[in-house]
Amino acid sequence: MDRIPILKLGDFLLVTVQVDMHDRLAMNLQEDLTEKIVATHARGVLIDISALDIVDSFIGRMLGNIAAMSGILDAKTVVVGMRPAVAITLVELGLSLPGVRTALNVDKGMELLRTSLAFERPEFEDGYFDEPVPGE
Repeated sequence: MDRIPILKLGDFLLVTVQVDMHDRLAMNLQEDLTEKIVATHARGVLIDISALDIVDSFIGRMLGNIAAMSGILDAKTVVVGMRPAVAITLVELGLSLPGVRTALNVDKGMELLRTSLAFERPEFEDGYFDEPVPGE
């Protein structure tokens, strides 16, 4: 498998990593995902890594790079499904993955993306939705 499929779900892109990632596959994903963000005007990217048993330092850095590139292209990134062993490995390798938001599963990740995008809507200002005041 040379490519990881990228699905469009509304304003979001969903990437489900079903195979152990090797360096070339991670590089292809980075390239494909940035191109797809631009082509679809996606506002969010959800990367499901629940099938990954092992993440080495290169793959960890690539996840961070993908999140950074997505952010530059105006798309939020959430990584979901990280197994405890993967989290432990990343911490032991000293990779904190700055800019990478995480959630336990796809549902929570989608909720996180929706919530973060809701704060960017024009009617949202200073932390409160502009609601009509009764009697005005």
